[in-house]
Amino acid sequence: MPLVQITLARGRTPEQLAALGEKVTAAVSEAVGAPAGNVRVVVTECEPEHWFVGGESLAELRASGRR
Repeated sequence: MPLVQITLARGRTPEQLAALGEKVTAAVSEAVGAPAGNVRVVVTECEPEHWFVGGESLAELRASGRR
């Protein structure tokens, strides 16, 4: 039973998250031959203030136009 864990900065729509889950499930099913019903996908959203790139928060990078 494959388990895929994905961490993203918060900000995607419910439709985008659903599409991500569907496409990751299909890709894993195809790649390892597991039935789609056995594939688990867990999406964890992180606040941009808690996501750091090079020591700066994603919120700061977005506000400055650098991300």
